[in-house]
Amino acid sequence: MIKVSRACLGEEELAQVKEAFDYGYFGLATKVDEFEEALKKYLGAKYVIATSNGTAALHLAMDAAGIGRGDEVIVPSLTFVGSFQAVSATGATPVPCDVYPDTLLTDIDDVKRCITPRTRAIMPVHYASNPCDMEALLDIAAEDKIRIIEDAAHALGSLYHGKMIGSFGDIACFSFDSIKNITCGEGGAVVTGDGKLDNLVRQKRLLGMDRPSQTGLWKDRASFYEVRTQGYRYHMSNINAAIGLAQLAKLDRFIARRKEICRRYNESFRCHPLIQCLNIDYDSVAPHIYVIRVKDGRRDYLVDYLKERDIETGINYIPNHLHAFYRQPQRDLPQTEQAYQEILTLPLHCGLTDEDVSQVISGVINGLSS
Repeated sequence: MIKVSRACLGEEELAQVKEAFDYGYFGLATKVDEFEEALKKYLGAKYVIATSNGTAALHLAMDAAGIGRGDEVIVPSLTFVGSFQAVSATGATPVPCDVYPDTLLTDIDDVKRCITPRTRAIMPVHYASNPCDMEALLDIAAEDKIRIIEDAAHALGSLYHGKMIGSFGDIACFSFDSIKNITCGEGGAVVTGDGKLDNLVRQKRLLGMDRPSQTGLWKDRASFYEVRTQGYRYHMSNINAAIGLAQLAKLDRFIARRKEICRRYNESFRCHPLIQCLNIDYDSVAPHIYVIRVKDGRRDYLVDYLKERDIETGINYIPNHLHAFYRQPQRDLPQTEQAYQEILTLPLHCGLTDEDVSQVISGVINGLSS
C-alpha cells in the first residue's frame, strides 16, 4: 500500500533518543530546552514553548490569552476537530466560518460577518500549509481588539510575504505528530512574541507551577515551586524533543522533496477536466498534504478505485459544524459543504519514490477515465 502520510525517521533520531535515555529523566528536561532553541532559531521567533501535542498548544494559547466561558472564537469549519476541541475545552464557543473555494483558506468576509461583541479570537487555519491572509486578519484584530491564534499545524516552514509563519503576528501553534512536516512522535509548540504570554503558557503547560527554571533538572528542585494558575500536564517529554531535534535538522530536505512531489502532481492534474488543484505557490509553501477537488461526483469512486490498486487516500476534513457535538444548522457554509463532497488527499511524504508518485498519478488519471 502506498500510504497517504507517514513519518520518515532514521539513525539520527535513534542517536538523539539514546542520549535522552542516557540522561535518565524522560519528562521536561534538557532536550526540550534544545528543541525550543533550535525551533526558535529556525523560525526567527522570540518565544517557543514545546507542548505534548498541537491541540494542547492551541488550548494553552487560548487559556493563557484569557479565553473562556461566554466567549466566541471564529474558526473555519474545514479543519481537524482538534481546532474546535481546543476552543470548547476553554468553555468558549467555536463559531464556524466558510472558506475560499480555490484555496480552502479562511474566508475573510465571512470572518467579518461572524464577529459579535463576544468574539475574543480568530483562529485562522493554514490549510495544506498555505498561509491565510494574515495582513487582513491582523488588521481586523487591531480594529476589534481580538486575538489571532494561528492553527499552523500544517505550516512549519511556510512563508508569508517572505516571513516564516510563526515569526510574526500574535500567537501561532504548531503540531509535530507522526505525519507532519517533522515529527516528535507526538508534540506541538506555542510560538509568540508576547513575553507575558510566554511565561504564563510555560506555567500552565506544567500544572501551573512557577519555578526558577521551567526545564532542566527540575526533579532536583521539586520542592521549589509555587502554583499560581490553573495548569495542565501538557509539557513535551525529553524523548519526544530528542526525536524532534533530529527531524528539525532534516526539515529543509523534507520540504524540498515534498515540493518536488506536489509540483509533479500539479503538472499532471492541472489541465484535467475533473480535477481542480488548489491555488498554492510552492515557492513559498512547505506542503504537509496535497489535496485536489474531484468534480462531477466522482470523488468516492476514485477513492475505491485507488484503494483497489493499493493507493491510500484521505479526506481532510469532515467539516466541524456537521459533527453532532458542534452542529450549527443556522450557519450557512456553502463553500465548505461543497468542498467536503469533492476534496481528496493524495499520498505525500518523503518515503515516496518517483515510481510511487507515478503510480499515484496514473491511478488518478485512469480512475477518472474509467
